Parts: sequence; structure tokens; C-alpha cells
Amino acid sequence: MNKTFHSDASGKKSSVAANPSPCPLAKKCGGCQLQNMSYPQQLRWKQGKVERLLGKFHSVEPILGMEYPYHYRNKVQAAFGLDRNRRIVSGVYQSSTHRIVSVDSCMIEDRKADEIIVSIRRILPLLRIQPFDERTGQGLLRHVLVKRGFASGQIMVVLVTASPILPSKNRFVELLREKHPEITTILQNINPGFTSMVLGEHEKVLYGPGYIEDTLCGCVFRISAKSFYQINPLQTEVLYSKALEMAQLNGTERVIDAYCGIGTIGMIAARQAGRVLGVELNRDAVRDAIANAKRNRISNIYFHCADAGEFMEEMAAEGETADVVLMDPPRAGSDLAFLSSLVKLAPQKVVYISCNPETQARDLTYLTQKGYQVCAIQPVDMFPHTNHTECCVLLIRQNRSHNFSRPGR
Repeated sequence: MNKTFHSDASGKKSSVAANPSPCPLAKKCGGCQLQNMSYPQQLRWKQGKVERLLGKFHSVEPILGMEYPYHYRNKVQAAFGLDRNRRIVSGVYQSSTHRIVSVDSCMIEDRKADEIIVSIRRILPLLRIQPFDERTGQGLLRHVLVKRGFASGQIMVVLVTASPILPSKNRFVELLREKHPEITTILQNINPGFTSMVLGEHEKVLYGPGYIEDTLCGCVFRISAKSFYQINPLQTEVLYSKALEMAQLNGTERVIDAYCGIGTIGMIAARQAGRVLGVELNRDAVRDAIANAKRNRISNIYFHCADAGEFMEEMAAEGETADVVLMDPPRAGSDLAFLSSLVKLAPQKVVYISCNPETQARDLTYLTQKGYQVCAIQPVDMFPHTNHTECCVLLIRQNRSHNFSRPGR
């Protein structure tokens, strides 16, 4: 087998088994940073990275990888533009640039989503619709976003335009659905500003209900264009099962699901807890979360549109308590305001899910200095072929008596 050299998690050069089927666009795209490695070697590299960053807090369990680590992304986003010959291209921005790398098929993206994006690229000239040009401010279509429910098969297509006027929109919908009748909803999102944000504030439903549904861990979730939903549903079930295994809920606990999004892990936890409070700043996600709870007939979960740190600060000030906090912050991790409010609320258990072990290590340092002890660390490979690693950590507050047996032992 071919060998190549790559820096391991400690920064040292090491000989690794090369990927036998590398993506031909890997170097141009830059999205899959570990494409030069075989998948088993990728897992070893990620295991070493987590051990280097978090091993000082507790021993690290073996990383949980995928049986088939391809085409796992249920959310696909493509930028549209013109090449040097004024031909329409679609794909991803090359790393650290605004140059579009043309992509017809990606090894980690859902195949059907890629096919739909290629079809849209071919429909545009038929309707004389031009992609948006950031340099001149001319043109219309900026991005296309496709979300697919892997369990439900439902598909959402979002056309992100620079103007609210979409010429021949009915014909556009007709042509797209003739080619892909499995599409269940189509939206137009309007983003007129010069911004790095993909989605704008306003959207129109062109076809269908304006959302899709998918099933995760036995619960049905409504997914809108702006709401967050884990991009790898197979590994999400693995991750959430481990998180709840760590929480060891017995049906009486008061649980806070911080950064709750559309209520995924909170609703799954509600089946094992006494009461769950979900907190989320995104109003669209909260609306979806409320609908999701009703859809699944879960009556012991309540959602609040608020900053999670401020919400917990108010709870502590009013003398309220929580037994468990589930937290899944963005890549930047949690800020000091959130962490300090968590310490004030003083839940017995914290289950911290992170997609960035670097910021997670920083936050664990703070929490372990404030009376918490790390009792379990479980990495999960949510993003094969990239250098991103998801990690679930259990913390127990030490100044309260508790009975704790290590999950799975």
C-alpha cells in the first residue's frame, strides 16, 4: 500500500497508509483535510488529537467511526458564479478564497443533493437567470441549499437570491420537479447584502410546506431552512445515545438543554427525564422545536427563546435548580458568561458535546477549576475525511454527594 507523510496529533511527522480512493478535488477544495489518509488512519489521528487535548482530564474511550464513511452529509450547500469563460459554475469556495471550485459529485455529500444542484445549474440558462457576481453586484442566484431527511426521504431546496424577484419562478419549480419529483418543498431565500452569510432574513415558499421532517432516535423532527440539524444522522444517533448513557437519567431529573436548536437531544432525553427545559436564541429553531414536541406528543419539555447563560443566571438568582445540563455549543465553545452561569446553577451533571476539542479543552479547564470533575470522554467521528472531531464529555460536581457508575462499565 502506498505511504505518505502527515503530521500526527502531536505535530510529529509519521508514515501513514494512504487513502486508496482519494477525491480528485481534495487539493483544490480543501474541505476534506485528511483525504491523504486511509479511514482507519484518520480515526487513529483523531484519537491522538483528542487524547493530546483532553487526556489530562480523564482517559479517552476509543473513537466511534463509521462503517461506510461516505455521502453522509444530509445538508449540501453550493455557491454559484461564472468562470473565466462566463460559464455558470457551482460548487464550494476554495479554502480561504472566494474562488468557486466546480463540484458535480462530492464524496461526503448526499448523492441526490449533488444531482439536484447540477440540475439547477442546467436550468438557469434555459430561463436566462444569471448567478450573482460579487464584484459587479449583477446577477441573481447566489447559493443553493439542499437538505434531505435520510429516514424520511423528504428533500428541501433553498434558492438564495440577491433580489426578491425570481423570473419564471413557476417554470423553475416545474422544471426542477420534472427532473426530481422526490423534492418535497422549495423555498426562495432573499439575501441582498454583501455578506459572508449564506441565508438572508426573508424567505418565500415556492412549493410544498416550507419545511421537511426526519426521524432521529425514534423522534420526528421538523427542519426549516434556517434551523440547525446535525449533518450526519447516522453518527448523531451514536453520539446522542452515548450522551444519554452518560447522563444516566432515571425519570425524575430536571434537565436543561442549552443551545437546544430544534430540540433534538432534549426531546430524546425527555423520554427518560422528569422535565426538560430547552433554551435557544434562534427564533426559527424554537418555533420548530415547539412543533416537534407537539408532533411527538412530548408534554414534559418546554422551550424558551433566550440566551442560555442569561436563562441559567436568572434560574440561579431565583433559587431554582437543575440536575443535568446538556450543552452542545458552536465551534467557538462557550463564553465565560455561560460557564459562570452554569457554575452558579450548579447542576450535579453536565454532558458537554463539542465539535471542537480545542475550545472544549479550554472550557473543561474552567469547569474543573470550579468544582467539576471529568468522568468520561467519548470521541465520535461525525465528519469523516475532515479534521473535525465530535466529543462527548461527562462532568460531575464534586461538592455534592452522588452515586455514579461509569457508563457501559
